[in-house]
Amino acid sequence: MGLPSFRFKQFEVWHDRCAQKVGTDGVLLGAWTQVDGCENILDIGTGSGLIALMMAQRAPKAKVVGVEIDAEAAQQAQENVSKSPFHNRIQIVQSDVRDFSSPVAFDCIVCNPPFFVEETLPDNSQRAMARHTALLDFSDLIKVSSRLMDPSGTFNVILPATSSNYFVDQCFMNGLYLVRQCRICTVKSKPPKRVMLSFSRMGKGDNSYETLVLQERDGSRSEAYRKLTEDFYL
Repeated sequence: MGLPSFRFKQFEVWHDRCAQKVGTDGVLLGAWTQVDGCENILDIGTGSGLIALMMAQRAPKAKVVGVEIDAEAAQQAQENVSKSPFHNRIQIVQSDVRDFSSPVAFDCIVCNPPFFVEETLPDNSQRAMARHTALLDFSDLIKVSSRLMDPSGTFNVILPATSSNYFVDQCFMNGLYLVRQCRICTVKSKPPKRVMLSFSRMGKGDNSYETLVLQERDGSRSEAYRKLTEDFYL
């Protein structure tokens, strides 16, 4: 059984009451997403509050909202935020994001979305909400993000590499255009398992294509992985 909390350089995340635990995917997305100049950031499906906390650390002038449908996870996220140095800039909202509205548009939206689409859901209903598309499918997520995003903002996700082409197509049909991507390989010799994608309504950006290898041959963190996450991992 894993540890009930995970300590980062500037904050601690308790996740024992959350279905979606602190993991590499969330840390990568929180470290990779561009936040320069951001004033309002939205984390959809915040879970334990991990990415919301990372956004607040990286964007010291931004206000961050984390939306979470599961009441117990939202409560734990609020507890994590309240103990952090960024508690006055992060708001946790317990809500279905499809029902969520905001007086301001967000110039950065991040999401580590549910992506397992097997027909058989796990018995644990909380885990089902966190890890499956049954309640919030890709189409809903994209439409919600498009509705809540500032015209010049970005929408950023991490997905299985096998889902990326479909997701890009769905975003295109909703007026969101791929401007940046990073394929993630565990080791150099293996194909990518994850991909991080950034979309803009304006369709502008460097359209950069990156590959991030996480491990060296001896199993240690690669220099690129270490550098990307150096402000967070102890």
